[in-house]
Amino acid sequence: MRKIQFVAALTFALLILAVWQIWPPLDVKDAEGNVTKKGSIKLGLDLQGGMLLKLAVDETKLPENIKLEEAVSRALEILRNRIDALGVAEPLIQREGDKYIVIQLPGIKDTNRALDIIGKTALLEFKLVSERYKVTEMTDVDGNIDPAKVPAEVMVLEGKEGERYVIEKKDLITGADLVDAKVQMGQYGEPVVGFKLSPAGGRKFAEITGDNVNRNLAIVLDDKVYSAPVIKSRISGGEGVIEGNFTIDTSRDLALILRAGALPAPVKIVNKQIIGPSMGADAVKKGMMSMFIGAILVLVFMAIYYGMSGIIADFALALNVIFIFGVLAALDATLTLPGIAGITLTLGMAVDSNILILERIREELRTGKTIRAAIDAGYNRALWTIIDSHVTSLITAAILFQFGTGPIRGFAVTMFWGITISLFTAFFVTKSVFDLRKNYKTLSI
Repeated sequence: MRKIQFVAALTFALLILAVWQIWPPLDVKDAEGNVTKKGSIKLGLDLQGGMLLKLAVDETKLPENIKLEEAVSRALEILRNRIDALGVAEPLIQREGDKYIVIQLPGIKDTNRALDIIGKTALLEFKLVSERYKVTEMTDVDGNIDPAKVPAEVMVLEGKEGERYVIEKKDLITGADLVDAKVQMGQYGEPVVGFKLSPAGGRKFAEITGDNVNRNLAIVLDDKVYSAPVIKSRISGGEGVIEGNFTIDTSRDLALILRAGALPAPVKIVNKQIIGPSMGADAVKKGMMSMFIGAILVLVFMAIYYGMSGIIADFALALNVIFIFGVLAALDATLTLPGIAGITLTLGMAVDSNILILERIREELRTGKTIRAAIDAGYNRALWTIIDSHVTSLITAAILFQFGTGPIRGFAVTMFWGITISLFTAFFVTKSVFDLRKNYKTLSI
């Protein structure tokens, strides 16, 4: 009896803990789709919509002193900082192969803004505008830049408004010296991006501006000139602004990516998938509906075919569902469509386990054993068969989790915990319910 009391107390405690963890299980939203109450179980990209990106670091534009391995690692860190600043909840950012980076942004609505922030190299440079050469000296009869006419020490870059500048190639200061960037208001109330350099960068900036008074200093971002103000005097303190006909949003985004740092090399988008919120909501609805209908059919079948014993098994199956969602919430796991498939699969295995136990009990009853003896023998005979099948499935789930990525891991997590919980409910919970009665005169099975 002590064992029964212990299992009952443990089951009740786990049930309370699971319900406390999962309530409410999913986000509660209003009619416009805004979240009014945060759920405990996060939904993956395929269930709530969002964007999936696969990026490749451009090997052809790697700096000479950086290898591909280091470039990808730095790009991962910088992209993570940018996305964190973007405010995306539960993003997935991971490396794939030698040069690819996979990013999942569940729930993101402004995909164009995210693409602009993620894809921008954000290489900030300060360069002098050439006084020696003019753009008109380097154009052909149609007004296009003729590369053959461009001297080796300069290059022609476009400005934000399409104007062209002749820029000296020599790097004076780069974004590596930047320590902060934020939105400010210019002298006419327009948004600009203020920046602050490191102490060493500030001293270098003061020296450069002191040596080049009355010359234009171009502020170049990703080979585009944002502004080229005239240096009026030596600028000390290491602070300045970037002007460029910004809106509040674009200036905020520029400050964000400057703070996060420049990518070591440009990245190319090799795969982009945008999943609409409605598609995700439909997936949730269909996935949950399929689980609900399947569960109802199984519960009804068990109750009809095995009577009261089937209802005991149904009780165990209901506990399985609650415990699985409780574990997902406690682990802060993300539920995906493959995860729902994993839950459905483990529920099927739980049904199999209970059917195996009940059929073994029936066989023992046919041999003439008492009900009490048949129940004990049925559980003992089914024990190792069920453990064998479940252990192999657990090993499979562990391998999938170790070597899989993204949704495959979600499937492995739900499968692992579903099987573990199934073993507990099948052998401890249902057995304790049968053991509540010491003597059976009849058994509905």
